[in-house]
Amino acid sequence: MKINWIEGYSIRIKDENGQIVISANREGLLSLADQLVQLAEGDPGEHIHYDEYNSVEEGSRELIIERIG
Repeated sequence: MKINWIEGYSIRIKDENGQIVISANREGLLSLADQLVQLAEGDPGEHIHYDEYNSVEEGSRELIIERIG
């Protein structure tokens, strides 16, 4: 699966009192939406890994979204 990012995207993932909060600008939300559609159309077991080293803001929590079934 090819991960595409819209220029200027910004995404932050944080843990606030046990809740995961994803904050993103317009470009970030559109990028995430496209990636989720690609994941939904993929095969079970495929996943997307988000962390501060490859896609989200520094200090963000890691997040893995996986397709099942």
